Amino acid sequence: MANRVVCREASHAGSWHTASGPQLNAQLEGWLSQAQSTERPARAIIAPHAGSTSCGSCAAHAYKQVDPSITRRIFILGPSHHVPLSRCALSSVDIYRTPLYDLRIDQKIYGELWKTGMFERMSLQTDEDEHSIEMHLPYTAKAMESHKDEFTIIPVLVGALSESKEQEFGKLFSKYLADHSNLFVVSPDFCHWGQRFRYSYYDESQGEIYRSIEHLDKMGMSIIEQLDPVSFSNYLKKYHNTICGRHPTGVLLNAITELQKNGMNVSFPFLNYAQSSQV
Repeated sequence: MANRVVCREASHAGSWHTASGPQLNAQLEGWLSQAQSTERPARAIIAPHAGSTSCGSCAAHAYKQVDPSITRRIFILGPSHHVPLSRCALSSVDIYRTPLYDLRIDQKIYGELWKTGMFERMSLQTDEDEHSIEMHLPYTAKAMESHKDEFTIIPVLVGALSESKEQEFGKLFSKYLADHSNLFVVSPDFCHWGQRFRYSYYDESQGEIYRSIEHLDKMGMSIIEQLDPVSFSNYLKKYHNTICGRHPTGVLLNAITELQKNGMNVSFPFLNYAQSSQV
């Protein structure tokens, strides 16, 4: 008897992103046509996970750098919004659905990760409640459409990791980052500002509140560009910027640090910055 294939539905289609395949395709094509490919082929990208109307055009700048002809596995690291998690978690399904086409999880890599004992499993409910990974799936499908039967995905839900855990996971993922046929997608939204997020840092010298937020975010971005996980941690401790996805970012920075020890030359420029609304 064949094993039953378990699918995660595109649970945020119709609310966070467009549910109609043709409409979604046209939207993504429009955004991508506005972006330049200057850093191709990217081995890792950072792109936001807010609703696609808020950040779809911003994310295009990152996805435009993906080269589908050499990419065979895509690791997608997203923060956990709904369940407390002190480690990282792997999905319990085989297929992630998108309005464009279905994406297959790489069970071989999942097996390797599972064997380390560093991961837990997320339930289907947790998986479908979470948007931080799903918001990258339509773009992943679109960027890879010319090679859609030739790649797999490795979704990883990242918990509230300590600095030493970020280092451990960074070390673990560094060997995958070293492989040219792997792409890492890291999913942070930057500053969440206002009462709802219990965060109202305001540097009046910057002018309007949204300018202060931009200044704060860009300070964080320039630290990420320096590829120093310790400076990034110190920045977060100092300003408490509500970067949702700081832990996946920390894991990536630690993985890069590991590769730099082995002499790999890495540059990581930000290509675009946008805010979903101006306070």
